Order: sequence, then C-alpha cells, then structure tokens
Amino acid sequence: MSIETDAPEAAAADDPVEELAAELGEAIAETPEYRRFEEAKAAVRDDEEAQERISEFEQLRQEFAMARQAGRADQEAMEKVQAAQQELHSLDVMREYVAAQDDLQDRLETLNEAVSAPLDVDFGGEAGGCCKD
Repeated sequence: MSIETDAPEAAAADDPVEELAAELGEAIAETPEYRRFEEAKAAVRDDEEAQERISEFEQLRQEFAMARQAGRADQEAMEKVQAAQQELHSLDVMREYVAAQDDLQDRLETLNEAVSAPLDVDFGGEAGGCCKD
C-alpha cells in the first residue's frame, strides 16, 4: 500500500468530525429515500426502452446545443428535444426515477439545513461550491 492511500484513512480515524461524516454517509445510504433512488436508478439502467430513449434524447440535446452555439438553432429543433424529453419521462420507470430523485433531494436538503444551522453557513453549498461573491 502506498503512503497516499494510507494517509487519508489514518487522518479519518483520528478525526472525530470525519468519523461522524462517514457515519452520516452510511446512515443516508440506509434511508428509504436513498434505497428507493438506487432501485429506481438500477431499473432505468436495466430497462432497454429507457436506455434507447435516453440515448435519443441526449443525441438531440447535444445536436441542439451545437446548433445553438453555431447560431443555427431554431424552434423546430428545440421542440424535437422537448418532445424526446416528454417521451422519455412518459415511461413509468423514468417517472419513478424522477420521483425518487426528487424525494432524495428533499431529504438531503433537510439534512443540509440541520448541519448548516449551527454553522450559520450553507454546509452543502459551501462543500460543493466554489467562489462566491
């Protein structure tokens, strides 16, 4: 094992805050919201029709973005992207995925607020953010 691999583990073992953070992560992974999200994500991954529609949507979205960047995007192209997205989201497996994702996001926001309150700072925003004015 290298020193680089061992160092973070040793630091985490000596830092009670990092230990609590790891426990929080493990606890979040056990929540019904997280489990539902992971199950929905796996269902989408394993659904052939969903994968085909995702590919079609991503291709159209990428083509539209390139056309917009080149100044050639038009209303028809945008409507094609929107129609592909609506078709994708009409699948039961995708509706479940989006709902599970929304529920998980709500739960994570609640947890972020609980951690942020005593710090008087947006913990999640600061942890994942960059430069702020």
